[in-house]
Amino acid sequence: MVVDVCPVNEIANELLMAQMGEMGFDSFTDTNKGFEAYIPSKDFGAINLDDVYCPLDGIQLSFKSEIIADQNWNKVWEEHYFKPIVIGNDCVVRSPFHQVDENYKYEIIINPKMAFGTGHHETTSLIMQYVMATDVKGLNILDMGCGTAILGMLCSKKGANSITGIDIEEWAYNNAHESLDLNGVTNMELLLGGADLLTNQQFDLVLANINRNILLDDMHAYAKVLKKNGQIFFSGFYLEDLPKMTEEAKKHGLTLISQKTENKWTAAAYSKTE
Repeated sequence: MVVDVCPVNEIANELLMAQMGEMGFDSFTDTNKGFEAYIPSKDFGAINLDDVYCPLDGIQLSFKSEIIADQNWNKVWEEHYFKPIVIGNDCVVRSPFHQVDENYKYEIIINPKMAFGTGHHETTSLIMQYVMATDVKGLNILDMGCGTAILGMLCSKKGANSITGIDIEEWAYNNAHESLDLNGVTNMELLLGGADLLTNQQFDLVLANINRNILLDDMHAYAKVLKKNGQIFFSGFYLEDLPKMTEEAKKHGLTLISQKTENKWTAAAYSKTE
């Protein structure tokens, strides 16, 4: 299924992929005009595309379906879509069917059932760079919008004490469980839901790679469960959104420490000073 999104909007892509994942589509790839979504042909008949909508204003969608002959999809992904990615000098993200020639200190295996959460998107790789540069040993960490659990698993491999991963999408929640099994991570708890699950917990570090609107709406909840002098790494927004993010952060005792930007996508680190 080819999905054209006009005008092109990365956040719209993510929201639509989440919807279609719930409907039974099990893998996605980005295109210049939107994305492609894949589903077994036997399941496509039960899909009603009228149920697919974008909650963002001004976005128009068009769909084109095509039946593709069965083939070795692992090989297709390996050759055309999902390549191993190296973060810094010490971390490699690969699929189960990849072989890497070098040894890396941290290795994360992701089954690429979805495009988001493999480390290839700028927002994910930027926040992974923050994690790589941070001593997380012994910390209790919250991974909001955990997706494939890639960020939480990196923290685990770097010696974090415990990680809580939360995602509102059931398909991401299930994929995260598979990721933990693939990587032998046993100190990460997964919860299905949103910021309403945050009550009296306290965390040393919060990771939130979602999108600007959700980050702004839920920032108060993230700040509430962050210990004093703890840090939050935000990503999922554009550089032009950083002033608005920082303005909201100040309301909740968060001070901007630094930022990273790639192709206008931005990640920012904040510290809880109050």
